[in-house]
Amino acid sequence: MFTETLTKRVLRSPLVDLLTGPHGVDRYTELVDRTWTADARAKVVDVHRSTPRSVTLVLEPNAAVVGHRAGQHVNLTVEIDGRRYTRCYSLGNAEGSPLLESTIGRHDGGLVSEHLYRHARPGMVVGLSTPAGEFVLPEQRPRRILFVSGGSGITPVMSMLRTLAGEDYDGEIAFVHYARTPDDACYRGELAAMPVRVLRGYTRSPGGELTGYFDAAHLAAALPDPDAVFVCGPPALAESVRQVCANVRSESFVPTPFVVPDSPSGGRITFRDSGIETSDDGRPLLEQAEAAGLTPKSGCRMGICHTCTRRKHRGAVRNLTTGAVSTADQEDVQICVSVPVGDVELAL
Repeated sequence: MFTETLTKRVLRSPLVDLLTGPHGVDRYTELVDRTWTADARAKVVDVHRSTPRSVTLVLEPNAAVVGHRAGQHVNLTVEIDGRRYTRCYSLGNAEGSPLLESTIGRHDGGLVSEHLYRHARPGMVVGLSTPAGEFVLPEQRPRRILFVSGGSGITPVMSMLRTLAGEDYDGEIAFVHYARTPDDACYRGELAAMPVRVLRGYTRSPGGELTGYFDAAHLAAALPDPDAVFVCGPPALAESVRQVCANVRSESFVPTPFVVPDSPSGGRITFRDSGIETSDDGRPLLEQAEAAGLTPKSGCRMGICHTCTRRKHRGAVRNLTTGAVSTADQEDVQICVSVPVGDVELAL
């Protein structure tokens, strides 16, 4: 421990940085190993393709990545054809695990998910952000917990289940999972070994314990009157759960489809740092910035990861996920889910 701490202090000292200038020590250490850097990175140590529509990555993070709470996500950056792309993915490992795990669902037309499914391999190095997100287990564990997930929304639920198992949790747990077919249902063997009541519903084939979509009957079959409900999946699933359950915590991984309005605000968008001005066409600020030739950083593109957050100097925007209109000057907004309401001036 002493040697490791001393090494870090030496590598981060101003003298070493001066001697290795102009690039700094990271440029040289990463020539030996791409994870030897102050930037948060991880090495892929294992890859599983257990279903036709998902890939599970087991990651060994470097020291720049701190621990996570069960249910949180990271922004994962991967290089494809010389360009870096960032997407938001949930973690599936238990709290405190030295390795991180993420099961990533393939999305039709999904550039990064398709690339990882086809090309992820042990030894690949990816960029990571600090784990974040409020979809987490409370410090005081509820006694009766219902988990509901759809598709790859199972990943943060597995993190919670594994964490509870590691704590020898003795409360009551039920888990309802929806997938397209039995072949698309992840973690079947592991779930069978857990002291958890598992019910599955398949949207494109028979064979599950449940038929149709989540409703009061599904709740009654799983766990009536739960103390807490955690749901991760498409927005429609989260909304169905809210209609019949109380004490719901949710996270959705598919953005609500956005239709460009027939009559945009007619305002002007000024990208102050770039000196570019354009007419509002009704799309989110991120898409309009890209259409203007700018390349702002972005991740999930659905208002979860906050990678695209920018300072709005003046003007009003409407948040597509909440419907709220924000009018204050000098505030930060997520440009992937914000559309202009009148003239807007943005730091970009």
